[in-house]
Amino acid sequence: MAMIGVIADPSEHDVVREFFELFKTPWEFYRSDRPYEVLLSTGDDQVDGAAKLVLFYGGRRLRIDGERKIQTGPQQRDICILQYQGNRIPIYGDTVRFPESGNGVLTDEETHESAAYLDRSGPRVLARVGYDLFGEVRRLLTMGQPPANAKIPALELHITFLRDLITGCGVRLVEVPPVPDGYPFIACLTHDVDHPSIRQHKWDRTMFGFLYRAVFGSLGNLLRRRIHVRSLLANWAAALRLPFVHMGLAKDFWDGFGDRYLELEKGLSSTFFVIPFKNDPGKTSHGQAPMFRAARYGAADIADTIRKLMIAGSEVGLHGIDAWLDSVRGRAELEEIRRLTGVPEIGVRMHWLYYDQQAPLALEKAEAAYDSTIGYNETVGYRAGATQAYKPLTATRLLELPMHVMDTALFYPAYLGLSPGEARTLLGRMIDKAVQFGGCLTINWHDRSLAPERLWYACYSELVEDLKSRNTWFATATQAVSWFQKRRSVVFETDGVGTDVVRARVEADDEDDLPGMRLRIHALQEPLRGDAYGSETFRDMAFDRKIDIRLACTGLVDE
Repeated sequence: MAMIGVIADPSEHDVVREFFELFKTPWEFYRSDRPYEVLLSTGDDQVDGAAKLVLFYGGRRLRIDGERKIQTGPQQRDICILQYQGNRIPIYGDTVRFPESGNGVLTDEETHESAAYLDRSGPRVLARVGYDLFGEVRRLLTMGQPPANAKIPALELHITFLRDLITGCGVRLVEVPPVPDGYPFIACLTHDVDHPSIRQHKWDRTMFGFLYRAVFGSLGNLLRRRIHVRSLLANWAAALRLPFVHMGLAKDFWDGFGDRYLELEKGLSSTFFVIPFKNDPGKTSHGQAPMFRAARYGAADIADTIRKLMIAGSEVGLHGIDAWLDSVRGRAELEEIRRLTGVPEIGVRMHWLYYDQQAPLALEKAEAAYDSTIGYNETVGYRAGATQAYKPLTATRLLELPMHVMDTALFYPAYLGLSPGEARTLLGRMIDKAVQFGGCLTINWHDRSLAPERLWYACYSELVEDLKSRNTWFATATQAVSWFQKRRSVVFETDGVGTDVVRARVEADDEDDLPGMRLRIHALQEPLRGDAYGSETFRDMAFDRKIDIRLACTGLVDE
C-alpha cells in the first residue's frame, strides 16, 4: 500500500490534515521508525529511508537542489499559471523554474519553462515541484481565488497532479474519491429566499429596481436578442399589474415561489435558506449594514410555505443576518428556524454572502450544522478551488459546502451578463468538471428568479434536466454535508509493515440512508513525461462500513 509520509513544518500541520481529508488516501506525518513508499517534504529536512518516490515541494531554492545539482531559475513572486495535461493551475505564492532540468510535465503558461523536475537515475525517484503545495492550499481555503480564476478548480488539480506523480512513478495507490457509490457526483439545488412577495415592497429600492428591469431592462435584452418577445410582454404586463397587486386586486406574482419550485423539481431534494427576522439589515465588519439589506419579511411570515416545503421533502436552512460575526445573534437566528421547522440541526448561508476568516468560529459557537456561503456574487466558479465540502482552517467541526453557481451572477449585466444560451454552455462545462472531479455542484437559484422580471425558468429547468440525465445524486445541503462527513470518518489500516492488505473502515454512524462510498485502486501508469502522461485507469469497489482488499491480486473481502 502507498503510505505517504509527510515532512512539514508544524505551522503547516493544520492544512496538511485538511488536504488529506480532501485527497482521501493513506498518509501520516513522517516517523523515522517506519518505511514509506512515498515521502513528501516541503522544506530542507534530510530525507532518509527507502521510499520509491521522494517529493520535494517548494517555491524557493532548497538544499536538495544543491545536493542533486538541480538547476533552478530565480525565485518568482508574481501570480502565475501552470499548465498540466491541458489544465491551467494558478499559483498564488512564490515559484521557481527548472530551465535546464525539467521534463515538461508542468510548465509555465507564459514562458513554457518547466516547474517540475523528475530524476529516475538512482534507486528511487526524486520529484521536485517548484511551488509550496500546502501554502497554495492554505491560500485557497482562506483567501480564495480572485474572480479571474474562478472557473479553475485549483485545489482539485493540485490533488490530481500529486496523484498522477505517485502512480506515474510506479507506486500503488488507493483512495476514497469524493464520489458517492452509484452516482458520478452530487448536486445541491438551493434557493435563497430574499423577496417572497412584491406586495411587501412599496416605494423602495426593490420595487423601483423591479420596474426598471421589467420595463427598460427587458427592452434592452430583447434588442440584444437575449430574451424573446413573450418575455418582454410578460414583464411589461407585470409592471402594469403592480399597482393592482399593491391594492390587493391582482395576484402577487412573486408569491408562490415554493409551489413553482416544487413543480419544477418534481420531488428532487432541494434546500431553501430563509431570513429569520424582518427589517433587520444586520452589521458589516465595520458597523451597521445599509438599510436596504434588510428583508421585508421574516421566516414566521412564510410559515405555511415552510411547512409545505418540508412535507415535500425539502430542507429549510437559515439565510443569516449577523450569524457570521456574532454567535449570540447567530443562536437567535438559528433558533427561529428551529422553532418553525422543528429540526434541531440547521445549516446557514449568509445573506449577501457576508463572511470573513473568523466566521467559521462564530457559526460553530452559534451551533450551525454547516455553512454554504463561500462563493462569488459577481461570477460563478470555485472560490476555494474545491468541488468538495471542506473544513475551514479556523473551524474545529464545521464543514463548508461551497456555492458554485448563482443565477444573478450569470444574468445581471453588472456581473457576467450572459444570454440564456451562453449560460447553458457555461453550466454544461461546470457539470463536466463535476463528472471529472466528483464532489458536489452547489447551485443557488433565488426565490423570485422564476417570476417576472427575471423569468429565468427555462434555463433552470434545462439545468435540472441536464443534471438528471447525468444520473446525479440530488441531495439537500444537509445530506451532502453528511455524506462528506461520513467520507472524512474513513480510516485506513494495514495488517503490518510491508503488507499488501488495505482496510478502509468507516467510523461514522452507519445508520443513515446516504449512498455508500467507493474504494478506488489506481493502476500503475506510464512514467510521467512532458509528451506522455499515462492513461487514467482504476478499479472502484463499493463499500459502506468496512472493506479489505489485497492489492497484489483482485480478491476482495467485504466485512
